[in-house]
Amino acid sequence: MFRSILKNSLKTILNTVFKTTLVSTLLFAHFAVNAEQFKTFSNLEVHYIALPSTFIQPEVAKKYGIKRSKTNGLLNISILDKTQNKAAVSATLTGTGRNLIGQTHQLTFTEVKEGKAIYYLSDYPYTNEEIVNFEIKIKTQNRSNILKFQHKFYVE
Repeated sequence: MFRSILKNSLKTILNTVFKTTLVSTLLFAHFAVNAEQFKTFSNLEVHYIALPSTFIQPEVAKKYGIKRSKTNGLLNISILDKTQNKAAVSATLTGTGRNLIGQTHQLTFTEVKEGKAIYYLSDYPYTNEEIVNFEIKIKTQNRSNILKFQHKFYVE
């Protein structure tokens, strides 16, 4: 009888561990796939990410003048030329973020150069679970492109 109880308990524990591991693996795979976000425009590959500014270390935020706050987001965009071994491309970026009730925030981008890399940073104020549609005009020497994406922000 004791063996039967032990056997059933072990089955339940192993089943729970298996399910937890499976769910964790699926979540990790989901975030890994979504971690690299980019759009292709002809010869350009535009990488973008929106995240809470609190994800940035204080020293880095201070170095680049980023306001760290639980209600301040950060956009990071980089542009690569696929025909030049994915070399960084200089550009002029302008754009807006618009939430679902139509409030619009003008984005102001700052160019950051680190070695051969070039990044464009802009902040965005948000509220908890706010969904924002971003529309960013990217003007390079040869052409202009519009990057559109949506992001949902969370307050920690």
